Order: sequence, then structure tokens, then C-alpha cells
Amino acid sequence: MRLDPDGRPFIALAAVPAAAAALGRKPAVALGLGILPVAVGAFFRDPDRRPDLEGPVDPHLVLAPADGRVMHAGEPEPGVAPPGDWLQISIFLSVADVHINRAPYGGRVTTVTYRPGRFLTAFSPESALENERSEITVVSGAGADERTVVFRQVVGLLARRVVTRIAPGDEIATGQRIGLMKFGSRMDVFVPPGVELLVSKRDRTVAGETPLARWPLAAPVPARSES
Repeated sequence: MRLDPDGRPFIALAAVPAAAAALGRKPAVALGLGILPVAVGAFFRDPDRRPDLEGPVDPHLVLAPADGRVMHAGEPEPGVAPPGDWLQISIFLSVADVHINRAPYGGRVTTVTYRPGRFLTAFSPESALENERSEITVVSGAGADERTVVFRQVVGLLARRVVTRIAPGDEIATGQRIGLMKFGSRMDVFVPPGVELLVSKRDRTVAGETPLARWPLAAPVPARSES
């Protein structure tokens, strides 16, 4: 199983107590403490998903950016969506979920905005606006065929850092790895009205595999953020 490079210092730190017990000739204690680095390593696991193996994804599909459980799907929660008209899908990641994040939709990255903030529980709507987060806008096509998707990496009560590995001007593919969030968090995805939502509250999602929404064959005029 591949591990994300950002996990190496955390795994090494978690291994220190077991190593100290081993040096102190306490094998039973060392064995018990050895569970800790294994658990930390599991958090940073980075499995391959369908886009890594099977080529391009259906261009009409918006895929899950994270493993987790859907906690909102439909009209935006009050004050949570960016300016404009949107539908909102929010996914909660527990500490047991894979925390590698993937692009829900491919295209040109037009903005990546990082904001420091608080560490409220990711279940609360306020966390989308007050917690540390990165907001990414992706645009695909042009003119009448232009499609815009906005998504956010939002840290939670235990998460203390958001990692975003894409920048404005990058061309990304649906399902591509784009970063991670460390130790429990949420992801929000915003699509324009007229896009069909394919998930409901409490559904489980798999990053890069679970379809969240489907663009119609004749795409609606996309919502635009207001500066």
C-alpha cells in the first residue's frame, strides 16, 4: 500500500515509544506500542482508484473528492456556498477514512484560495466558513459549454493542516490526487443548478469512484463567483 510522503514524520514520531521500549528490553511493551505507528501509517494510506487504472472518466460525471459519508446534498446550507447559485454536497471524513483528496471534476484550475481559521467539528455548517480551508475553482470548456465546479478542503476538530498540491493554471483530470487533510475533516463540492445530484445524505463515498452528480447533455449556464 502506498503511503503519502507527508505521513513519514508522523509515522517516525509515533514509532519512538516502541523503539525506546525495545532498547529498554521490554519486548511486550514494544509490541503493544508498535500498533501506534501502524495506525498512523494507515491514516496516510494512498490507494489507487479507478481513474488511476482505467483512463478518462465520463465528462458528464462529478466524482467524490474524498472517502467518507455524505452529510448534506441539495440546496446550500445558509451562508456556506460561494457567491452565485449552487447545489452543495458535503462529505464528512472520519479518522478511519482515507484522507487523500481527489479532484471531483477535471479542467483548468482558476483559483486556489487558502484561509487560516478555527478547528470546529466538521459536522457543523459553521466549519465551512470558519475553519482552516482551501477553496478551489475548476473550469472546463468555454462559452456555452463552460462548466464550473468549486470544492473545498476543510479541516475539522482533529485535523490541523490542509495540504493542497495544485495551483491556478494547472490542468487537472477528474479523480486526480490534489492533496490531503490531516486527521479528520470535511469536503464541500458546489455545482450549478440543473446538475443532477446522484447521492443523498448518509450515503458512503469513495474518492475518485463514487459519482456525486451528473451534468445534463445540454449543460446549463454555470454559476459564476462574484469578486
